[in-house]
Amino acid sequence: FDSDVYQHFSLSAFQTKKSNTKLQIKRFKFKMSATLHTDVGDIKLELFCEECPKTCENFLALCGSNYYNGSIFHRNIKGFIVQTGDPTGTGKGGQSIWARKFEDEFRDGLKHNERGMISMANNGPNTNASQFFITYAAQPALDLKYTLFGK
Repeated sequence: FDSDVYQHFSLSAFQTKKSNTKLQIKRFKFKMSATLHTDVGDIKLELFCEECPKTCENFLALCGSNYYNGSIFHRNIKGFIVQTGDPTGTGKGGQSIWARKFEDEFRDGLKHNERGMISMANNGPNTNASQFFITYAAQPALDLKYTLFGK
């Protein structure tokens, strides 16, 4: 993934079933993923649906409706983040599946502690819509400021 090139992409979502056992009680846990299709290759995204259910619902529904198809990475800061999710390509557009901004889903255990963490872009508290970013490196200053919903 070349941080100096802007790419167009589309997304597709997949669901896999994983069984866990604990105290002889069988649980089924669903693990969600999506694939970011860019003009330079695919990137598989693991989504934190249990930790951030509303954010993942929004993201997956937008993927399923082809909302992101053809979007560009409109913001690219070397060593920091690459941002997309605005179908206008300006960085000023985009909306959620609810046609309004939605609240943050911060979790103490989720940290921007490595390359490839995926978070919602926002304009302040509780202003999530469709834009998201992927980190190029660990970015602890972003913790508890942007809903981290995948990697």
